[in-house]
Amino acid sequence: MPMRNSAATVEATIRSIQRQTLEAWDLIVIDDGSTDRSADIVEGLGDARIRLVREPVGRGLAARLNQAIALCGGEYIARMDSDDLCFPERLARQIERLRSDPSIDVLGCGAVVFDAQGAPVGLLPCATTHADIVRRPYVGFPIPHPSWCGQASWFRKYLYNPVLTKAEDHDLMLRSFRASRFAALDEVLLGYRQPRLDLGKMLPGRRASMGAIWRDGVRSGETPAALRGVIMQCVKGAVDIATIKLGLNRVMQRHRLSPVPEAVARQWAALRSLYFPPERS
Repeated sequence: MPMRNSAATVEATIRSIQRQTLEAWDLIVIDDGSTDRSADIVEGLGDARIRLVREPVGRGLAARLNQAIALCGGEYIARMDSDDLCFPERLARQIERLRSDPSIDVLGCGAVVFDAQGAPVGLLPCATTHADIVRRPYVGFPIPHPSWCGQASWFRKYLYNPVLTKAEDHDLMLRSFRASRFAALDEVLLGYRQPRLDLGKMLPGRRASMGAIWRDGVRSGETPAALRGVIMQCVKGAVDIATIKLGLNRVMQRHRLSPVPEAVARQWAALRSLYFPPERS
């Protein structure tokens, strides 16, 4: 789990890991040059299963993920962002599936998007079979990056591009999907924090995806398909700008998500009560 200036969220994130039904885990936290109290908060939790690495200079998510992967000694590696929340069964369910089917390299799960107050907004796109996940590689891979859990050997073989600051997951998938097998559980086991859509993050992400798509097209000899993918990213970027400038942020956010089923809403309500207690009057 890389983090940078996550003092407002990291304790809740780690508490959600500590509350896992699977207790045999180690958490590597890489502090990416934070200027707030993030590292002190992690250290103050006093859990021997947590290893904190303080880095004085920020190098970005991809570089810190590679650093964490190099420090991992386990058979499986699970991703976690420092502002998200795990459902209690997340690790147990993912490890159970990976052990029952060792041919799976990376396993995701469903994720419910929540806002700054903890209210559920919708579900991220998530396909469950390899065929559906890789069906349109130049459009994207519908398997939420923060939910990835897989073979440590796969992560060590296919490292992130440390130069990238956005779309590092799309780039990694493009470089690996032809020789890998992906899947996702048909269960929502992660809460993904997204208070609102942000052009400052979205547009650099579009540009990084275009670069990753074009590099793969040249590498694989599929330049016509890659060019179509680049054009599609340009069109989506234009739509992003227009809708957000018109003040349709929430409408656009919900349009990209699927509705939250009643059963998931009940599960999330229980989790929300732990991490978003009602304010005292």
